[in-house]
Amino acid sequence: MIRELGLAGIYFPALLIWALAAMVLNLILRRLLRAIGFYRLVWHRALFDFALFVILLGGVRALAIYWMPS
Repeated sequence: MIRELGLAGIYFPALLIWALAAMVLNLILRRLLRAIGFYRLVWHRALFDFALFVILLGGVRALAIYWMPS
């Protein structure tokens, strides 16, 4: 079940918090991949970046569910 997370009396959907965490990880990972030249091997960069974000979002969600059970 997706919960809401409260911060100073304001409730945010858990998916929003997870997506922000995944976005930060995605930005860091994209810079690292660009620095090592990995994108030369990628056919469609935007599609790869989106798939990477979805994978990271799933991982962040799985970790959040594992560490904070309801």
